[in-house]
Amino acid sequence: MFLAEEDVQFHSPVHETGFSPEELQELLSFFESEEPISSNSGSESSSRAVYSPDERKQRRKISNRESARRSRLRKKRHLENLTDRVNRLNVENRQLKNRLSSVINQYHVVWLENERLRSESDALWSKLMDLYWTSSAMQCNHDDGRHSRHVLTSTNPTY
Repeated sequence: MFLAEEDVQFHSPVHETGFSPEELQELLSFFESEEPISSNSGSESSSRAVYSPDERKQRRKISNRESARRSRLRKKRHLENLTDRVNRLNVENRQLKNRLSSVINQYHVVWLENERLRSESDALWSKLMDLYWTSSAMQCNHDDGRHSRHVLTSTNPTY
């Protein structure tokens, strides 16, 4: 059917396939038999089509091209996804840098205001302490004045 009745002679490619000449003959006998070859899927009614070596080679080329095309598409999609992700991360990074810059500026403004308020607080405490000491000194002078007047009036004899 597939091969003519002549014997097929294998030369150097036999050893490259890893099959012995006997195993190759056994494999070829499957192609020569009239029985349909069943697939491993369990379906007994389906049979595998038998193709000539040139047809198999052509089908394999087509299959390889299709596989390579799918692989290129996967790589292209992956690269596009990575590019999109890089772009999104760059935008996010720029936004975070702007936000950080804004926070640093706000921190600087608040720090300056805090320093101004500390300075003002120190000045007010200084004035308060001066007033306290002045008030204390006046209180002491007032008390001393009253005490001295009291002493003067009580030591003067009455005539």
